[in-house]
Amino acid sequence: MANHLTPEELSKELGLDRDEVIRVCIEEAIPIYHGKIDKSLFQAQLEASGATRASAA
Repeated sequence: MANHLTPEELSKELGLDRDEVIRVCIEEAIPIYHGKIDKSLFQAQLEASGATRASAA
C-alpha cells in the first residue's frame, strides 16, 4: 500500500476536502514533495493537533 499520496487521494482516504488537506499541510509544515504527501506524517500531525477529535465530535 502506498504511503505517499496526492492531496486528492489523501482527501478521499481520510474523508476530508482536498483544500483542507493542503491547508493542514501548510499550517503544520507537512512537506508536499513532488505533489505527494506522506500519509503517516499527515495522520500523526492531525492526531497531535487534535483535528481528528474535533471533526469526529
